[in-house]
Amino acid sequence: MGSTVSNVFQLCGKPAEQEVERHLRANDRPFNLSYNYTNNAITTSKYNIFTFLPLNLFEQFGRLANTYFLFLLLLQLIPQISSLSWFTTAVPLMLVLSITAVKDASDDINRHKSDKQVNNRRVDVLIDGELRSERWMNVQVGDIIKLENNQFVTADLLLLSSSEPLNLVYVETAELDGETNLKVKQALTVTGDLGDSVEALAGFNGEVRCYSLDNDKVLLRGCTLRNTEWCFGLVIFGGPDTKLMQNSGKTTLKRTSIDHLMNVLVLSIFGFLAAMCTVMAIGNAIWEVREGFVFTPFLPREPGIDAALSSFLSFWSYVIVLNTVVPISLYVSVEIIRLGNSFYIDWDRKMYYPKSDTPAQARTTTLNEELGQIKYIFSDKTGTLTQNIMTFNKCSINGKSYGELFDFAKQRVEITEKTEKVDFKWNKLADPKFSFHDHSLVETVKEGNLEAQAFFRLLALCHTVMPEEKKEGDLHYQAQSPDEGALVTAARNFGFVFRSRTPETITVFEMGEKVVYELLAVLDFNNVRKRMSVIGADTIIFERLHSSCNQLMKDTTRHLNEYAGDGLRTLALAYKDIDEGYMEDWKQRHHEASCAMDGREEMLDELYEEMEKDLMLLGATAVEDKLQDGVPQTIEQLAKADIKIWVLTGDKQETAENIGYSCNMLREEMKKIFIVAANTPEGVKEELQNARREMCPEAADEPTVVLDRAGLFWSRKTETVQDEKVEGDYGLIINGHSLAYALEKDLHLELLRTACMCQTVICCRVTPLQKAQVVQLVKKYKQVVTLAIGDGANDVSMIKAAHIGVGISGQEGMQAVLSSDFSFAQFRYLQRLLLVHGRWSYLRMCKFLQYFFYKNFIFTFVHFWYAFFCGFSLR
Repeated sequence: MGSTVSNVFQLCGKPAEQEVERHLRANDRPFNLSYNYTNNAITTSKYNIFTFLPLNLFEQFGRLANTYFLFLLLLQLIPQISSLSWFTTAVPLMLVLSITAVKDASDDINRHKSDKQVNNRRVDVLIDGELRSERWMNVQVGDIIKLENNQFVTADLLLLSSSEPLNLVYVETAELDGETNLKVKQALTVTGDLGDSVEALAGFNGEVRCYSLDNDKVLLRGCTLRNTEWCFGLVIFGGPDTKLMQNSGKTTLKRTSIDHLMNVLVLSIFGFLAAMCTVMAIGNAIWEVREGFVFTPFLPREPGIDAALSSFLSFWSYVIVLNTVVPISLYVSVEIIRLGNSFYIDWDRKMYYPKSDTPAQARTTTLNEELGQIKYIFSDKTGTLTQNIMTFNKCSINGKSYGELFDFAKQRVEITEKTEKVDFKWNKLADPKFSFHDHSLVETVKEGNLEAQAFFRLLALCHTVMPEEKKEGDLHYQAQSPDEGALVTAARNFGFVFRSRTPETITVFEMGEKVVYELLAVLDFNNVRKRMSVIGADTIIFERLHSSCNQLMKDTTRHLNEYAGDGLRTLALAYKDIDEGYMEDWKQRHHEASCAMDGREEMLDELYEEMEKDLMLLGATAVEDKLQDGVPQTIEQLAKADIKIWVLTGDKQETAENIGYSCNMLREEMKKIFIVAANTPEGVKEELQNARREMCPEAADEPTVVLDRAGLFWSRKTETVQDEKVEGDYGLIINGHSLAYALEKDLHLELLRTACMCQTVICCRVTPLQKAQVVQLVKKYKQVVTLAIGDGANDVSMIKAAHIGVGISGQEGMQAVLSSDFSFAQFRYLQRLLLVHGRWSYLRMCKFLQYFFYKNFIFTFVHFWYAFFCGFSLR
């Protein structure tokens, strides 16, 4: 079959410095084993039966208190200084170590069970010319395996063939990126002809080397095969080398301020104990010199022990006697209290969402009391403040707006549940759940209006939606985002029904007639391009329009501003007529760029820019994403608790601003709302400075940065930008271009100063990376507790960056929840999490610590005080 080559090594994230080239052969285990590639077994556990005891004890004695009590136990084994039996320290210490060890062992046993369950899954592997059922752990690099519908992908595979036409497969990637939509993969033509012939597959002697191969040919471990009867794949990476395991990494350990405080307190108590014992030793030396000889007849000294040696021994004796001042069981007691606080969150019925049967969940037991100290909240908008259930609401076609109703006096009529809906019975393939009220749009499409039909034809063609039709006419769309699903469903109801797709064609039923379109190229959407081929964000599309569209652009812009003012999400639509000869040349250059080893992304970007210019504007869409229940009231209560809320969203400025007012984040009674929208670093700096000077005229030009140290032994350096007093409430809105400049090193402190003076900050058109950068900026220069809340995979970096991450179980998969510390189904539950559970967790912990240290100190001071009446002697 020749050689099949790929650069899946790059796709799967294997660091280049560790492996220069991956070279393997299909159906040749001896050859592949010579490269010492890892097998497909995974290990996520920390210990095994032999390493558990030494490793766990090593970890536990890393705690200062445990090391101290081990030292104390050794002292008690010395008869000359021990006034207490050794078991008085040994028993509590062993109890503390045992409880912690049991907890760690229990956690690791669960990891072992999970690993065992995964490693022992079965899959069909082609061995010696026949398919055998093998455990996942026994699969090797170079093996050919067979997957069936609804099976998990065993390893990172090069797709060879499938049961579907054109060797397509459909996979769900929820385990990887939290998205529940189906994605399409396609085998290479050279291997697709193998089909399901075991003889042909067994005789396949293809080789894999590093070469250009796009991600559509690779199935990653963790995906699930859907709507595909079977497929065959060649194992490229196994076990620890797979992308899933390479990217899993170690989760950063989050510590609370009370944890840091306890370490400092315990260290301070050590110093206090040493001071007390020093006083006792000095007192003993003085007493032995002045009064000790009087008592020698009935308290004889041991031979060779004078006053100096007696003082030295008494120091260590008092270390043993006064050891109760150091809390041996403090850490275990704290963990038990935290566990109880976590149960309160899990059991809270007022945070249970019955519609999706989703309870609140404390995914960590170590951060509960931190919930009561939140100062800054960073929130996503779509799916977090809003429902993320999109409905096609309005549109602008050829300069005319549709979706609103007017009476005879041309006054807008409010649309309610009683308002008559458009009847789509004329369209047998219409979605019965779709609702629209403007009858004029349907009539315009039926009359054959070319612009209207082109508008909905574009919506039916330009997307990544996957159709599923289990029976004739019963269409279900699997959309990568709710926006796409809403737009394609709208086109479906207005007579342009997206029916099916292949890698080369898209089939649409236009007003009842079947039309098959040849698919020449797909220019994918990403955060930088903000468009997919001829559909994208309005500001991006308008920059690429033909000059003949100027008047239409003005009319459409007016409609877009009206839609954004209503809090709707907007997109602009445009098209372009392309010469056939030019298209053939462009396709050839596109193919060469796609196969390039170096500079591939840059070459593709240039080709995309070349294609996407001189576009002809069709119109714009407006999709509604309603607020979740209770969002305004929740934000109002959090603001009363002096918690500042920053919204980080990818929406345009007008939409975000309107949602801000709807959510009570922006209020009419605010003194002023500043908008930063400059397109140069100098302009951004000027706008930020002007806003800051207006809020606080007497503020210094340069920020006051206080350098300090914190943590155990003051080992951690801190930089704190001091808060500046502001009278009244202000708001700040900053767009993505300006934010990119403001986050640069020479402007980030100016952004921080100005933003922290405001009660509410809204950042528009931000990328996932910028979300995390904003959180990290506040964490670094404001020594306060931060919380980030979101529902999508694009919020994960922000959730991990904050002190506390909260995931919303929403429409965009579970990736945000899996990366979070706490999770629930609705934003409104955040109020109860912080103001009820957070407050009481903090109060319980503070009262417990006060009692614990008070009890220990009182008990110890009795011995200390008594020493003044017994001559500082333990004889």
